[in-house]
Amino acid sequence: MYQDRISHKQRNILLIVLCALVLACGYFAFSGSGKDLDEETVTAIRDAIRRSALQCYVVEGVYPPDLAYLQDHYGLQVNTDNYYVVYEAFASNVPPTINVIEK
Repeated sequence: MYQDRISHKQRNILLIVLCALVLACGYFAFSGSGKDLDEETVTAIRDAIRRSALQCYVVEGVYPPDLAYLQDHYGLQVNTDNYYVVYEAFASNVPPTINVIEK
């Protein structure tokens, strides 16, 4: 009888620890997934801008002077409500530096 009480208590403790472990794993799995998505979005925006600038270079022979040129002439759309975009054109024959940062 005494051994049954100990094993019953041990089972309860093991069950509590196991539940806490499952909850912790679930928390870390879901909390990290949002960060990955944010990084992928930043990369996608940067790649879209880079592709548009390269398209402009192929068609016109020069890189665009600013982001507005790509938006006006090549239909590029950037979510400036949630992201800062820094587009630095050094010269018309040098690819621009593009930085995208989440607000």
